[in-house]
Amino acid sequence: MEIIGLTIDRLHGALRTRATSVTEVCRRTLERIEALDPRLGAFLIVNRDQALRRAEELDRDLARGEPLRPLTGVPVAIKDNICTRGLRTTCASKILSNFIPPYHATAVERMLEAGALIIGKTNCDEFAMGSSNENSAFGVVRNPWNAERVPGGSSGGSGAAVAADLCVVALGSDTGGSVRLPAAFCGVVGLKPTYGRVSRYGLVAYGSSLDQIGPITKTVADAARVLRVIAGRDPRDSTSSNHPVPDYPAALAGELKGVRLGVPREYFGPGLDEEVRAAVWQAIHRFADLGAEIVEVQLPHTEYAIACYYIIATAEASSNLARYDGVRYGYRALGAKTLREMYRRTRNEGFGAEVKRRIMLGTYVLSAGYYDAYYLKALKVRTLIERDFREAFTRCDLIVGPTSPTVAFRLGEKTADPLAMYLSDIYTIMANLAGIPAISIPVGLSREGLPIGLQLHARHFEEATLLRAAHAYERAFPFSHKPPL
Repeated sequence: MEIIGLTIDRLHGALRTRATSVTEVCRRTLERIEALDPRLGAFLIVNRDQALRRAEELDRDLARGEPLRPLTGVPVAIKDNICTRGLRTTCASKILSNFIPPYHATAVERMLEAGALIIGKTNCDEFAMGSSNENSAFGVVRNPWNAERVPGGSSGGSGAAVAADLCVVALGSDTGGSVRLPAAFCGVVGLKPTYGRVSRYGLVAYGSSLDQIGPITKTVADAARVLRVIAGRDPRDSTSSNHPVPDYPAALAGELKGVRLGVPREYFGPGLDEEVRAAVWQAIHRFADLGAEIVEVQLPHTEYAIACYYIIATAEASSNLARYDGVRYGYRALGAKTLREMYRRTRNEGFGAEVKRRIMLGTYVLSAGYYDAYYLKALKVRTLIERDFREAFTRCDLIVGPTSPTVAFRLGEKTADPLAMYLSDIYTIMANLAGIPAISIPVGLSREGLPIGLQLHARHFEEATLLRAAHAYERAFPFSHKPPL
C-alpha cells in the first residue's frame, strides 16, 4: 500500500491490519527524505540508524500483541532547538554546532513514550529568530510549493517537512508565530498552545515568557492527538500548568451551532494582501454556513503589538543568550589572548547577523536610562493587549483572522529590510503576548498556487474549542491540494 502521505489514524489503521509495518514506514520515509530533501533543506540531521532500530523494536512489540500507543510508528521530525539526547541540537547556529544534549526535552520524551519514531532534526532560523528560515547558519529552507519561496519561520524546516510528506508530524516552537507562519506558508496545520500547556523543559530558550512548543501536522485531528500526548504539568518546568488536560481527539466531535466567532476589524486593515483577505473572508462565511455566529470585536492595541513584541522578545533573548560565552559548552574562538577578547570573538564568530541584531536591541532596552522608557512600557502595553483579548472574549468564543498578511514571499525579498520581515508576524505575535492558544489552518490557494492560512484564537486553555472549530471547517471544506513535488 502507499504509505507516504498518511495521517496518524490512517497509518495506525494500516499497522493494525498488518498492511504495512513500522520498519517499512520508516524505510519509505527515509527514502523520501533522501530523494527530496537535498532540494528543500528541511533537515539538519537525519536519524537513520536509530530510527530503523526503533522501528524494529516497535514491530516486535506489535508482534507480541501489544496495543498501538497514540503515536506508535509515526515518523516525527523535531525542530533543532528542542533537545534530543545523544542527537545533535544546534539551534541552526554555529555557536552550538557540536552540542549533543545529555537529555530529552519533555515533549520529545512524551512522544517517544507514545511510540513515535524520531526521524530527524529540522532546520530553523538561528535560535528561532526569524520569519523566513533564511537565518540558519546551515542554509535556507525552501518551500515545497515553490522552491523560490520561503517556508516561513522560524520552524520552516518542520513546516516544509510535513508539507512535503517527509514526516507525518513535526514539533516546532512558537515565540511570535514560528509554528503558525510556516503552517500557513506550507499549507498545513500549526498549533500554538496556551503558554504553560506544554513543558518548555529542553526547549532552548529565546523569549522565555513567549516560547511554546507546538505541533505541525497534516490535519487538525493529528494536531489534537499530538497535543494530548505532549500537554500537561512537568515539575521540571515551573511555568508549566497543572490545568487538566482534556481528551482533545474526543473533543473534536460536535457542531459549530451557537459558537460565536469574533472578527477584529484591526486584522483587515492596510497591508493585508487582497487575495489573503478574500480567502479568509470566504472562510468566515463558510463558518457561518456551518452554524457559527459572526460578531465584530475590537483589539484596539494591535497597532502597538510589533513594537511591544520586539522589545520584550529581544530583551529576553539578550538575557538568555548571555550563556553562550565560549567557556562552558559550544563554540569557542581560538587564539584569544584575554578573557574579554575570547568572549568578544566567540560571540562575534558564533552568532549570525539577525541574532546579533536582537541581542543588541535587547541589551539596549534593558540598559540604564532606557529600561523604563522601553522595556517597562512594553510590559504595560502587553497587559493592555491581554485585556483586549479578555474583553473581546466576553462577546465571542473564538477570534478569527489571517495568519499572515501575505502568502509565502520570495527568498531574499525581505532580508535587507528587517522591519518588513518583522511585519510578517503582525497577526501571530498577539497570541504569544497574551499567552492564549491559536491555530493556523489552510483555506485556499493564491493565483500563483501558494497556500493561504486562516488563524483562530481561543481563551486560555480552551484548545478543545479551538480544535473543534478548526476540525469542523476542515471536515466540511477539506484542503486537498498537494505541493507540486
